[in-house]
Amino acid sequence: MNAPRTAVGPIKAVIFDMDGLLLDTEGIYTEVTQIIAERYGRTYDWGIKQHIIGRGAQDLADYVVKALDLPITPAEFLEIREPLMSERFPKALGMPGAEALVRHLKAHNIPIAVGTSSSRNSFGHKTTLHREWFGLFDTIVTADDPEVGAAKPAPDIFLTAARRLGVAPEDCLVFEDSPFGVTAAKAAHMTAIAVPDEAMADSKFHHADQIIRKLAEFDLAAYGLPPFN
Repeated sequence: MNAPRTAVGPIKAVIFDMDGLLLDTEGIYTEVTQIIAERYGRTYDWGIKQHIIGRGAQDLADYVVKALDLPITPAEFLEIREPLMSERFPKALGMPGAEALVRHLKAHNIPIAVGTSSSRNSFGHKTTLHREWFGLFDTIVTADDPEVGAAKPAPDIFLTAARRLGVAPEDCLVFEDSPFGVTAAKAAHMTAIAVPDEAMADSKFHHADQIIRKLAEFDLAAYGLPPFN
């Protein structure tokens, strides 16, 4: 964990990414992409994965098909992927410390939101085991929300979340596990806290305000948020 880059005023709202941050879905994405790659005699590894974490579905498909030189179109890739994902997502587990942090912020009346590159349908599958605590969020913004013009790394998802929370972007803090997500948060003029995969180099998060390895490491008081007792 590094220290906050600069002093910031008291944070008034917190926005969470979902995949790999609140829910442990990245392993599912990896498994399914490996299955598809192997069908065509290709190998999907970290060298490719590190470049797609946090991308929207279409952007991800474009990148994977090109990087693996798959003999299918990005649309066909997504069509093949959908049933494989839908079968696995309902079993997704929560990331360590995620539920506790969400409940803590809610108990202290801090406005909270989810800002995810997932579709609304995918969000429903992924949160199957976690409906109760996901119900604590004041708003959920997905990539296919009618108010969202572009997926991450564009700032639209986070700006929409801030607008619905009624909080100025500069008073919002975002937790993200991907460089694309951090880029989106900074483009929205928000404070960005990176919580990357342990295999991801810190250098990819040079634009984050702070890097931590686990949500439980986050110093709430440093950002004017109520600390855990």
